[in-house]
Amino acid sequence: MIKLRPATIKDLELLKFWDKQQHVIDCDPDEDWDWEKELARKPAWREQLVAELNDDPIGFVQIIDPYEEETHYWGDIAPNKRAIDIWIGEERNLNKGYGTAIMKLAIELCFSQTEVDGILIDPLKSNTKAHKFYEKIGFEFVEERVFNDTVCYVYELKPR
Repeated sequence: MIKLRPATIKDLELLKFWDKQQHVIDCDPDEDWDWEKELARKPAWREQLVAELNDDPIGFVQIIDPYEEETHYWGDIAPNKRAIDIWIGEERNLNKGYGTAIMKLAIELCFSQTEVDGILIDPLKSNTKAHKFYEKIGFEFVEERVFNDTVCYVYELKPR
């Protein structure tokens, strides 16, 4: 059974290890998560979660309120949205349905807040596997956009 739990400083070494995995780098080549600092912070606009399969960590999920997020990464954005980052930590856990199960839990968490009217994601333009993954779940393509010099596709999922 897959569940999500809050990420803590106890996850530091594992998250740093996952950051060095090639499949994670391929999805997010320019990102430095600064785990030591970020795991200690608990801003109201963000949740950092570890996905566990039978109590073994297998992935990471970050859910933010892009309207409130302090760097304004998403630019001029309407309130009542959420944005999700997700990855599976180790390659041996890819293509087993875990990502779908994790996304469904994250989506459920986002839409449990009745004011949320859309969930955004921004996979790299080159990550065609991710595009198919998100489309299969129900996300719809919105636009191609450049974030911090990286070309991404923006997708949105509306509540049903």
